[in-house]
Amino acid sequence: MKRAQLPFSLLLAALVWLPSLHRFYVLDGTERERVATGLAAHQAAASAREAPAMRAVNPEWDFMRRTYVVLALANRALARTDERARSLAAIDAIVDATLASADEHGDAHFMLPYARRGPFRDPAAQSLFIDGEIVAMIAARDLVEPRPATRPEALARAARIERAMRASPSLSGESYPDECWTFCNTTALAGLAMLDRAAGTDHARLARDWVAHAKARLVDPETGLLVSSYTWDGRVLDGPEGSSLWMSAHNLLVIDEAFARDQYARARRELGASFFGFGWAREWPEGTPPRPDVDSGPIVPLLQASAGSSGLALLGASAFGDDAWLGALLASLELAGFRDGDDRYRASNDAGDAVLLYALSFGPLWQRVKEPASGPSALLPIGGAR
Repeated sequence: MKRAQLPFSLLLAALVWLPSLHRFYVLDGTERERVATGLAAHQAAASAREAPAMRAVNPEWDFMRRTYVVLALANRALARTDERARSLAAIDAIVDATLASADEHGDAHFMLPYARRGPFRDPAAQSLFIDGEIVAMIAARDLVEPRPATRPEALARAARIERAMRASPSLSGESYPDECWTFCNTTALAGLAMLDRAAGTDHARLARDWVAHAKARLVDPETGLLVSSYTWDGRVLDGPEGSSLWMSAHNLLVIDEAFARDQYARARRELGASFFGFGWAREWPEGTPPRPDVDSGPIVPLLQASAGSSGLALLGASAFGDDAWLGALLASLELAGFRDGDDRYRASNDAGDAVLLYALSFGPLWQRVKEPASGPSALLPIGGAR
């Protein structure tokens, strides 16, 4: 009789404890800031170095790590005066090292090998992936404190971005030959929005035109979500993907906030999941055949949780003030990420750490971008840029 009762007792115990398990992994505001402070110190100290092991898997990660660290440190410099000098020094080291590598090795240094498979459809184009994130890095720094040395580089690359996007039937620049990515085009537009605020340029019409085109041509008819990749002339290659959508929605906040919130709400519904206080994100909407790749990361069976989508969902939840789901995502990270004494997660890498740092630091930079340029905190021009 006692043996017969054992399964029932175990089930009852599970029903009692499972709903409370996540409480052991909740990060309150103080603990989140402790993690962010540790990550910021680590990234600032190692700001300009390359990561050979990570580059061997995907050289894009080495480049994108720099972007996320710069955005995170710009946020922290705006919010914490005691970190400003250290953060600006780290940002400058990252930007200078990135520009030096691009000058010495070319854009392909930060790209996957198929960047060399053939020419761009636009013969005058260079990778929007590289141009957009470099503009974003330089402009983010200038939004904290203008730096004359790099402003001309940002303006030149911004002009190249606008020319390339205007020349394309899809109003999009190529990241790779005949391959446009929503992630990269929205990041480029967000970079231009930052530059507009910092330098007095005006790319608002380009942003409006891209959003109008995207709503008409680059949205999945079943889910209403932005597709992730398409050809130069607009033929869809890959449908909605979480590793693209969370970042794209975050970018759209400084381009078209209503569209941004629509995309986040749809992505949250189609890709977001939670169970007993633990959260995760799928890479693809339900019913879409899985296509695991370097962007999606490993896929957890049954749950269909994607490492790439779940990591960037932290940024989405933070950017859109979805604190309940952010807490659930962080609880999952605490459970499965194996945080060590330095407040870093062993299951992550430098790129993942940079995304987490940005998610935990998000806010002041986007607020600065959206301030009226004529307001009391308007930035001073450099070299007659206004």
